Amino acid sequence: MRVRKKPWAEQELQTNSHVIKQPAEQRGKWQQYFGNHHPIYVEIGCGKGGFITKNALTYPHINFIGLERQKSVIAVAARRTEKSLTNLALICDNALNLSDFFQVGEIQRLYLNFSDPWPKKRYAKRRLTHRNFLQSYRQIFGEKGEIFLKTDNKALFEFSLNEFCADDWKLSHICFDLHNSPYMEQNIMTEYEQKFSKLNMPIYRLEARYGMGE
Repeated sequence: MRVRKKPWAEQELQTNSHVIKQPAEQRGKWQQYFGNHHPIYVEIGCGKGGFITKNALTYPHINFIGLERQKSVIAVAARRTEKSLTNLALICDNALNLSDFFQVGEIQRLYLNFSDPWPKKRYAKRRLTHRNFLQSYRQIFGEKGEIFLKTDNKALFEFSLNEFCADDWKLSHICFDLHNSPYMEQNIMTEYEQKFSKLNMPIYRLEARYGMGE
């Protein structure tokens, strides 16, 4: 999807207090940044920030970090963020650089919401649930970690199920129609999800864990 440039985006990213200008400098120091020892959850591809912001408001005892590579998109998230939120940070960068921003064991959960499905087979390694990515997430998590996945793309979901199993993750709360499942009661929707919901499109969801006694 082509993103329309916003002339004010650069200034927003430079002046908004929730945007981390040099995220690599925070590696190993996130507890100091947030001023507490609460768990840290990261959303890869946070878009305009609706999901990550609602989570930060709902769960004040968890620190949330939204990662988005599109400047014009994350600038919108930054502009919409409530200044009073102290448990939320935003990073404008690529998921490939996660290990540059977080020390081993520094984060406990990743959210992968409506990631690019890269539908052509030759691009499979670019999918964020390809086993190469899963193994890189393991390295960042350390001894244990969890991934929550949501997508509207059935092919990507089936691919992800196979990749998680091949990499020995424990799967749970697998939904092939999230909005008609019991889990919907505690579900926080993304902007994409709201659009798909209005079109009555099924949303696929799963939780994947390792090293957590699940």
